[in-house]
Amino acid sequence: MKFLKDNPVFYYATTDGDKPRVRPFGFFMEYNSRLYIGMGTHKECYRQTIANPNVEICTANSEGEWIRIRGKVVEDSAEATVSKAFEVYPSLRNIYNDTTGYKMACFYITEGLAEFADMSGNFEKITF
Repeated sequence: MKFLKDNPVFYYATTDGDKPRVRPFGFFMEYNSRLYIGMGTHKECYRQTIANPNVEICTANSEGEWIRIRGKVVEDSAEATVSKAFEVYPSLRNIYNDTTGYKMACFYITEGLAEFADMSGNFEKITF
């Protein structure tokens, strides 16, 4: 979590059929001891995530260290979860509200594997 907090823009990978799709994301949170990500239900990434819940995220820092996390996501868009997302990242309310009509979906990662590495060849795996 610390590495993600220190490097908050990460890249979220899904598939569209048999084609990879990657885009930058900026929202994640730790909630109920789980790593959550969120997205709008109106977006292609949401449809791709529902179709294939095996995803991967990745980010790096300016020192050449990076983290890659893969796993299966489970949707948890309960009111309490979405409220927590708005508490953690208040500007999400500007996008997801009754005026815009956009809805936020939250997912947590299961069967997770985090890989930490750097340009010196250090490598560590953590399952969660």
